[in-house]
Amino acid sequence: MSAKTDKIDRLAELTAGHDLSGKGAGLWTEAFRRLRRSPMAIIGATIIIVFVILAIVGPFIAPHSPTALTWGDEVSPARSEFVGPRAGNILGLDHLGRDEFSRLLIGARQSLMVGVIATGIGFIIGAVIGGISGAAMGLGGKVGKSIDNAIMRFIDMMLALPSLLLALSIAAVLGPSLTSVMIAVGTVQIPIFARLLRGSMIAQSHGDYVLAAEALGVRRRRIVLAHIVPNSLGPIIVQATLSLATAIIEAAALSFLGLGNPDSAAPEWGVMLAQSQRYLSDAIELAVYPAGAIIITALGFTLLGESIREALDPKLRK
Repeated sequence: MSAKTDKIDRLAELTAGHDLSGKGAGLWTEAFRRLRRSPMAIIGATIIIVFVILAIVGPFIAPHSPTALTWGDEVSPARSEFVGPRAGNILGLDHLGRDEFSRLLIGARQSLMVGVIATGIGFIIGAVIGGISGAAMGLGGKVGKSIDNAIMRFIDMMLALPSLLLALSIAAVLGPSLTSVMIAVGTVQIPIFARLLRGSMIAQSHGDYVLAAEALGVRRRRIVLAHIVPNSLGPIIVQATLSLATAIIEAAALSFLGLGNPDSAAPEWGVMLAQSQRYLSDAIELAVYPAGAIIITALGFTLLGESIREALDPKLRK
């Protein structure tokens, strides 16, 4: 049986895109080479790298405290008196006299944290649910089909609800907090990952290496766990990159609606956008800065995710 399983392992590697002669490159290596030649991938990766660096070092390089009302006496929203960019405040002051640049920098860390954790919640739970459903289908039998049907009908119910409405409902029930936002946004992404992994596993189950393994007498459970599951992870890894963009936008939307951090003084792009809407006619830049940060960051993750998907999918390669 050891010789048989070795043959299956080698066949599975070949199907996954690896050259067993040792001279070629694997699927991900070839994809990386194509990404290096893609302007869209380079732009997306550059935006993400800059965003991550600023999120990490932001609190250390911020010139001022993001919550200190240091220049509060210089602004007066009631009299339409605002302070724009100047020496010492390169993006000016907000409606309470706080440094806008410092708030924007520190807000990047919170947006990154919420996006990564929310996507992680959706990825892990969705992968577990989709993996169970796909494995049940792969094992076959009435019991397997019954398990798959039960799981997928629940997933279909979640998909039937608009994502933002579902996230809004969950966050409202849990109460305003960053934890609520992360759970709400992560929950919305669970059915996406579950459906994607299940579909990928079903497609992989019809591969030549699966038929060869069955012909050699390898147990179905071993085929599912050792080969079908690992070869099915590519699409959901790509989806995770795309979901980060969605997570950042939805988290900002929930914070904009007042369901994020209950401390309104804490810098967060969604909160900054919500606070600026009353002063659009007098200081539109207060809305442009956080909105631009959200759009550019989401664009970076979207560009990179689409480039990875194109590099991995033969139908989309140029």
